[in-house]
Amino acid sequence: MTLSEVPRPPRGRLRPDTVLDPDSLVRALIDAATPGPAGADRRLRYVPLLGRRGELPDDARKVALRAEATAAALPDNAIDRIDAEAVAGWLSGRYAEPAYPAVVFGSPHGSAVHLAAALGGAWLPTSFRLRVPWPGGSPENWTGAAEWGREVAGRILAANPTISVRQVHDPVLDGPLCGATVTLHLRWRRLPAAYSRFLRTRLAPGGLSLTLRDLRTWPVHHLAPGHTMQLGSPVSGLSAHEYDLGEPGLRGTPTHRDALPQYAEAGGEAALETEVRHLAALAGHHTHRALYSSPDTLSRFVADLYRGHLRAVAGRGESCLIETGRLISPSRVIEHGLVPYWCESAALPAIDAAEWWLAGSDPFDRLSVLPEPPGTAAGAHAGLVQWRSLARFARHDGWVDRLAAGRYPTLPIPRSNVVRVITQRAAPAAPVPLMTNQQVIAALRQQAPTCGIFVD
Repeated sequence: MTLSEVPRPPRGRLRPDTVLDPDSLVRALIDAATPGPAGADRRLRYVPLLGRRGELPDDARKVALRAEATAAALPDNAIDRIDAEAVAGWLSGRYAEPAYPAVVFGSPHGSAVHLAAALGGAWLPTSFRLRVPWPGGSPENWTGAAEWGREVAGRILAANPTISVRQVHDPVLDGPLCGATVTLHLRWRRLPAAYSRFLRTRLAPGGLSLTLRDLRTWPVHHLAPGHTMQLGSPVSGLSAHEYDLGEPGLRGTPTHRDALPQYAEAGGEAALETEVRHLAALAGHHTHRALYSSPDTLSRFVADLYRGHLRAVAGRGESCLIETGRLISPSRVIEHGLVPYWCESAALPAIDAAEWWLAGSDPFDRLSVLPEPPGTAAGAHAGLVQWRSLARFARHDGWVDRLAAGRYPTLPIPRSNVVRVITQRAAPAAPVPLMTNQQVIAALRQQAPTCGIFVD
């Protein structure tokens, strides 16, 4: 049966929040940026799919996870009702204040959310991820995933002509899930009306719009107008060539032989930057962009910025939290006076970068390390020994979370654990003034040449 043969009920209203993949980084970051009241945030306790069914034998667990992934994915009868503009409205509507001094747009990156929080601003992503069921799929059958994804993407694009669709098939990061579902990143090619309205009506006069974009590239297959596909992801820590060598066991001929490199899934669409600049000029706002070729460069910059600010205004900044992936809580980092360093994933290059940053920094008195178990066992992931080596850079008190270590690498944990770690490891600190827009832009311009960030 093809997707077009599946019967579809009449169109109806689709809640925008149900479109986003609940396991995605964008969903975790927007939840972290706009937390609910203490004790009422159910999303904090959400366990990612790969973190479930740990009590089952491996084969039975894979079957159970495939079934849960199918049940959690966006059903076929909702595909034609996806409204990317409504999703943008839901994302911007998460922010309750009438006005903000800054808006940070761009690629999903934990340190971008920390930067927005330090400014008292809003963070808005320029793409989001969803999953749809893939009946009869298997992780190694990337050609079958491409065929199924082509039909799905065509239906989405027909209703949403101002987006592009990037399909990602990655057995290393998704394990059995990518044999039960197809993963699609919807990327706005035009500034959504809700974002435009947010800039016009809720960015304070003279405020700052800052676009942060990931410039990493990956070989990309063009499947149809507006629909591209990549096999693997730089988030895994592997190169495209290593995927071709068969580490994930992809079925078929070498996967990247005829694919040309383009911006990877997190890069979004560069055309948005022009619209943001134009709107800022009309509204009298300040606008800048910062482009980075490796996520650790932004993590280093924001961590150093936090530390410098805490030292200057409060005489502290000697307690650091190493966060990973979805395990992030910007508001509590600020409340407890911590310096945040964000690792994109448990990939070896991400942990190597954190290690180099710590080696080149003044030692922290206290260092708390919170690894996010990746959910799969692969040679691309750092081992616990390397995570523990990060903690040894502390001058007095280095610590790796035991719960995360006990479930590492195959059982991801809910985001509530970052709250537990922060409250367990650090007392609330006296409030400090927010950073100013001028302070952040001046620091970007000063440190960009050494950080590897392009600023204009």
